[in-house]
Parts: sequence; C-alpha cells; structure tokens
Amino acid sequence: MSALPSEYTHIQVEQPGAPEVMRLSRSSLPVPAAGQVLIRVHAAGVNGPDIKQRVGAYPPPPGASPIIGLEVAGDICALGEGVSQWQIGDKVCALVPGGGYGEYALTHAAHCLPIPTGFSYVQAAALPETFFTVWGNLFMRAGLKAGETVLIHGGSGGIGSTAIQLASALGSRVIATTGQEEKREYCLSLGAQEVINYRTDNFVEAVMAFTQNKGVNVVFDIAGGDFINLNLQALAMDGRMVSVAMQRGPKAEIELFRLMAKRIVWTGSTLRPQSVEAKAEIAKELRERVWPLLDSHQIVPNIFATFPLSEAPKAHALMESGAHRGKVVLTLAE
Repeated sequence: MSALPSEYTHIQVEQPGAPEVMRLSRSSLPVPAAGQVLIRVHAAGVNGPDIKQRVGAYPPPPGASPIIGLEVAGDICALGEGVSQWQIGDKVCALVPGGGYGEYALTHAAHCLPIPTGFSYVQAAALPETFFTVWGNLFMRAGLKAGETVLIHGGSGGIGSTAIQLASALGSRVIATTGQEEKREYCLSLGAQEVINYRTDNFVEAVMAFTQNKGVNVVFDIAGGDFINLNLQALAMDGRMVSVAMQRGPKAEIELFRLMAKRIVWTGSTLRPQSVEAKAEIAKELRERVWPLLDSHQIVPNIFATFPLSEAPKAHALMESGAHRGKVVLTLAE
C-alpha cells in the first residue's frame, strides 16, 4: 500500500443551488478517529439526500463531513484506534456520514461491509445507502415477513428497486407503483408481481383487485403528501406503513378513524442522523440476512449510469430528471 497523500480531491459546494454549484476542490486528508477507518474511494453512489443537501434542504448532522455523499466502495487505507475487524487493503463498501464524493472518505468500521463476491466497485457502491434504508425500514421497522404482500411506491428508483428485489427474494408478494409506463417491465423484472401506473390508474382500486379486497400488509412509502391517505385505504387490517421520503410533499391530511379502525401502525425514519450503534445493528443484520443473497448473485443492483467524479453535476441532473432506473454511481480514477 503506497504512502497516503497529504491532500485529496473532492466535490465542494460553496452555495446551495443547481447541480453546477458542485465543483472539484482540494482539502487536507482526514485522519480516522477511534473506531473509524479511512477508505480510498473507487466509486460513490448518488442518492436523493445528496440532492437535498446540495440545494440546502438536508444539512449534515453535527460532526459529519460537509462534503456530499453517503455511500462508497473502495479499499481501507488507514485504521483508527481499536479497529480490529478490518485490515489495511480490505475491499469494502460502506455507509458514510458524509464525504462520499471524494478520493478518500472516513466512516465507522462497524458501518463497512465486504464487497460481495464477484461485485465490481461500482456495483458495491450502489449498495449501502439503499440497503441500509430498505432493511432498516421495511424489515426492521415495518417487520415485513415472507408470505405478506407489500406495496412499494417508486419501484424503479434506487430505493424502490432494492425494496422490490429484497422483498421478493425473501418471500413476499410485491406490488409496485411507477409514474411511467415504460418502467413497468423493469419493475416486473426485479420481482414485482403487479405494477401500477399511479398517473393513469387508481392504485387503491388496483391494490384491492390484486389482493381480493384484503389490502396489503405493508406500504413502503417514498411519496408522502396526498398518497398517505390513499395508503391507509390500501392497507389491510393490522397493516403497517413506513415512510422514508416525501416526494409528493411533507404534509398529509389523513382520516384518523381509518387508521384506528384498521389498527394501522405508521412509522418511518431518516438514516443519516441515527446513532453509530443503530447503523451498526443494521449492518450486522445485512451481513447475516442479505449479503448471502448478494454473494450468490440472487440480487444484483442495477446500475443505470456512471459518471466520473468531475461530472457529478451531470449525475445530479439525471437524478432530478427521474429518467433513471436503478442506481447512478460516480467513479474515481484508479
């Protein structure tokens, strides 16, 4: 392993704004604290929260790097005090609290996972943010089980794609929604049994037809806004709803009696502000329950597009257009 540089290149945002506010900059190389590792980044995933941070709507939590980027894949190149589960040179993908859009990134050792067998750095970089989010919400919080039926909104995006694949692989029946007819086949190919175009069809009626008027056991919601009340209508008795984004707005007017009468449990979370320990617990469950599916290639992330780090503005523009199916990843020079 070659000596580490004193400085490194990363994306900088001086003022919130359009994708073009992101530019390359240089800073001193960060040093891992106790329990942390430094990763030489080969690829970094692009996610919805990155865009929110760029426009000033999602500030990093205290102590986190102000540099955009929440997931990376690369090689561990420095160890903080007390780190024993990893060695210098180990190839990992990792959830990072910030700083992913750069040649090097710091994270907690407990938030790293081995790159699955046969995966490239690009494929591995597409895993952490979405898999932590989906596992932590759909399975840990909403308790989705084999044999249950789940409604997954935004089925063709990075989060939705992962949710469909995981739920299907673990034995649930999946209904997905999309706003574009051409994305129907894509969602079906991931494992969805029914795909509803919410722009042209009433998704509540379609859900009820598919479930013989029983409703779904779980709704995985990235929409918020006006979809919340519709989700309550689509849920079965003792159903669960988990909110992970608010793409249709942060406020909802709901019929409380429907929630009460059906005994619905409504939960949700954001990933980034959670404690080191909470994220480590998600990583532990992923290693045990999900990584075998990746190692055996029962689940493989769909990479829609890659861009070099210098073209991060193009990656964000693509994400904002909604034209992608699966993940967008930034690549760094070898």
